[in-house]
Amino acid sequence: MTNTHYSLGVDIGTGSARVGVFDDRGSLVGEAKAPIAIHRPLEHHVEQSTTDIWRAICDATRRAVAKADIDPVQVKSMSVSATCSLALLDRQHEPLALSPGDEPWNIIVWMDHRATAEAEICTATQATPLANLGGVMSPEMQMPKLMWLKRNRPELYDSIGYAGDLGDWLGYHCTGIDRRSVCTLACKWTFDPRPNRGWDRGFLAQIDMEDVLERAALTDRAAAVGEPLGKLSETAAADLGLTTDCLFAVGMIDAYAGAMGTLGRSLDEHSAHRLAVIAGTSTCHIGAQPDRREVPGVWGPYPDVLCDGFVANEGGQSLTGALLDHIVALFSAGSEFGDDPHGALSELLLARLKEGDPAPGLHVRPDFIGNRSPLADPDIRGAIVGLTLEPPRETLIKVYWATATALVYGTRAIVERMNANGYAIDTLHLSGGHNRSPLLRKLYADGTGCRVILSEAPEPVLLGAAVAAMASQRDGDLLAVARELVPDEGILEPDPATREMHETRYVAFRNLFDGRLD
Repeated sequence: MTNTHYSLGVDIGTGSARVGVFDDRGSLVGEAKAPIAIHRPLEHHVEQSTTDIWRAICDATRRAVAKADIDPVQVKSMSVSATCSLALLDRQHEPLALSPGDEPWNIIVWMDHRATAEAEICTATQATPLANLGGVMSPEMQMPKLMWLKRNRPELYDSIGYAGDLGDWLGYHCTGIDRRSVCTLACKWTFDPRPNRGWDRGFLAQIDMEDVLERAALTDRAAAVGEPLGKLSETAAADLGLTTDCLFAVGMIDAYAGAMGTLGRSLDEHSAHRLAVIAGTSTCHIGAQPDRREVPGVWGPYPDVLCDGFVANEGGQSLTGALLDHIVALFSAGSEFGDDPHGALSELLLARLKEGDPAPGLHVRPDFIGNRSPLADPDIRGAIVGLTLEPPRETLIKVYWATATALVYGTRAIVERMNANGYAIDTLHLSGGHNRSPLLRKLYADGTGCRVILSEAPEPVLLGAAVAAMASQRDGDLLAVARELVPDEGILEPDPATREMHETRYVAFRNLFDGRLD
């Protein structure tokens, strides 16, 4: 039926670009993804290419619309969720390559930690913007990355004509209109969206970045999530297989799209007891309530970055799903578990769990590339404690179990920190790759003691982006859109039979941090 309108949610993840086609009730009717390349020229350096990502988005968009079996003219709006990676263009607004290669590697990926020293310089200022970042600047944010370029690659820094979050770049690329999302500017650029705040030029002077606003083409206004940006340009529409009648709406960071897709329908004045857990390659923990809460070691408070009227805090773990992948690859026995080792290990460990703790003496500190929250220490490293000489297959099983529990205990430590500073979290809204693991779903409930809400939306992050797209035609009212969505929810309660085991393991987990979690 050609009179039915559809919206696109585009998600630019670390390893792929995904596109979902949604009807006006939030049902996913077509979805496709395409891989994107990652370039690692040096240790701690991780780069991508906007050229490669645009090819992937166009490919996925065409295939998703084809799977939905709709006429492209029916796609009336689209929006984006993306990793908080830094896209760089030169003064002609062409890709500004950081490294030589077949692709113009012009993106510093979120997980790139080259700017650790610069982040420490920012933290040492103890300037006003630090109060919105849990007191500590992360090397995953944009100011330290641009500082690194200015200090180490001045010729590149001097050539910048545009620097923006990946999602903002996509909106600009699709419409020719440069407007930055409040979600990206507040969360990753030290912009304060509260009235009469904006950029702290004193802080920028302290870190020798007074010129960054002009260099990166940053403005003094942040656009609301779901705000209409503009119609697709003729070139973008042709590349995507859509029409110039499609409206692009201001988007958000991928974690916040996941929060909107799962938590959005439940946001109200009592939201302080809810936490969105968006768990995949990494894990983000987003809470939102009407009041401002400063939480040491947890990013935020960020006003209006999820939707108007709510202030968000964001905890995080830089390696979660990627760490489980690494553990499987680390042991020779990983190949014994077939094409789906995580599924096989999950099934095996759930069976063993019926007999008690599968590895009572083995524990893992999971922060292999630093702790984002609640310690905000990029220099912490991982540890595996309690290994014995066993067959490699048995060792892998036990280390995998210890790693999975440690990731959940990391979430518990973040919950405890937030609850000590104004939250009262007892409910987790779980989405992302971990939601597809029976083992991890159970661990999130049992290991944290929280009720877990499992959204039946097949792709909550894509759904969150689509909510922003739909809101652009509803006066930007994201909550009104989210509350009318169709996906049902399941509830998983903690199993009291496992409580003592998890309490014992959690004490051991905390001991791995030498009292720093106390």
